[in-house]
Amino acid sequence: MRNRDIYSLIFILLIAGVALSVVFAPEGRWLSNRDVSIRLGLDLRGGTQVLLRAAEPVERSVMQTAAGVIERRINGLGVAESVVQLSGNDRIIVEIPGIANPEQAIETLRGTGKLEFIDTQGEFLAPGTIVRTTGSPNPIALRPEATVSGTETITSTETISPTVPEGPIYESITDGKDLDLNSVQPPQIAGQSLQNQFAVPFAFTGESARRLEQFTAANIQRPMCIVLDNQVFSCPVVQAALVGGRGEITTSTRQDAEQIYTQLKYGALPVPLQVESSRTVSASLGQGSVDASIVAGIVGLATVALFMILFYRLPGVLATVALLLYTLISFALYQLIPVTLTLPGIAGFILSIGVAVDANVLIFARLKEELRRGRSLNASIDAAFVEAWPAIRDSSVATLITCTILFMFGNTFGVSLIKGFALTLGMGILLSLFTSMIVTRTFLHTVNPLPFAQNPWLYELKDAPGMRHVREAA
Repeated sequence: MRNRDIYSLIFILLIAGVALSVVFAPEGRWLSNRDVSIRLGLDLRGGTQVLLRAAEPVERSVMQTAAGVIERRINGLGVAESVVQLSGNDRIIVEIPGIANPEQAIETLRGTGKLEFIDTQGEFLAPGTIVRTTGSPNPIALRPEATVSGTETITSTETISPTVPEGPIYESITDGKDLDLNSVQPPQIAGQSLQNQFAVPFAFTGESARRLEQFTAANIQRPMCIVLDNQVFSCPVVQAALVGGRGEITTSTRQDAEQIYTQLKYGALPVPLQVESSRTVSASLGQGSVDASIVAGIVGLATVALFMILFYRLPGVLATVALLLYTLISFALYQLIPVTLTLPGIAGFILSIGVAVDANVLIFARLKEELRRGRSLNASIDAAFVEAWPAIRDSSVATLITCTILFMFGNTFGVSLIKGFALTLGMGILLSLFTSMIVTRTFLHTVNPLPFAQNPWLYELKDAPGMRHVREAA
């Protein structure tokens, strides 16, 4: 065996070892405690899908900024495998798999994250009151209704007319853009004087910090209302001046504190968003799909392997080993990147199994032709790969172009399922080039020197002149 083949075999074994360590990593943790567990999409794991719509006409660039803020907020909720994408020019689709509290997530996504302190001239306002402020005089109040059907909950605002609350416009003491995001800290237990309370520290800068300090110093024992997204959160009585514009928002539950922290910490939305619809998918539906997909994958892999072995014999056996390696590396890549698997994504992977053997079919057909011409096995192997490469290259490029178009279509129109199919199929095409052109070739050269490999029957031939001379010399 040539040195190049020895190095290739060592390289393949190393890749196989790494892939095995990733796929079978204990408790889904690999190397430096990296999470390599399989990530399932909304249709397989269950969760919530929310369609957000801009409350006012905006440019697409503004919605792109809003999508970035939404994604940071979701990551702040601890949902790393979420999907956030634009749909048209004024909508954002958000898919949140496996979230425990969808109502809290929806409220966190919809809020603009604008924090204001307002002067109510000594008036106490009830928490939850929608108010107009000098900083945001025209808020839109929505009252979505929900209907429950089967395993899904649908919430829609399509038949609800947005309303602007009437009443006075309160003066804003602070401006949300002056909020120092670095000062916003995770919820912590409040001081001993506040039992069972949680606090979110904050600080304003610039003109807002100066005005907040002056107002609190001049209004001891008078109310100052805290407003988040034009909704009154509380109206505490000022006990002392907030020196330097620093303070904290206290709540009675950690859940409320975490929602406020996420909205403030991960940026303010550039435009108010309405929840146009939401859909909660049961996780039990996804488990059935996963089980069916596993069965389909095993059946597909076994069928392809049986076909290759029956029709191509020894090369078919080697191609089957390469196909198993292809499957192993594919799942390792899904876990390392990571790729969120959806049902169409799994379908793309199963389809790629069949595509992966196309190159081997072309190569093995060419191999038999070269052997019939009287070439030696070693020379026939090299010629088969060289002659089959143009057809393999062109067919792979054509399929990759199709995958790119599907991915761009899904990204433009917010169809994540099409994106998942295109991504897994495209990755499968690229990986199949490696397994067919390098792995299978290395395996063939590895068994070539072995005596049994010179039997024409193993290549579905009755006789091969080039192999006959080798047997006679032996």
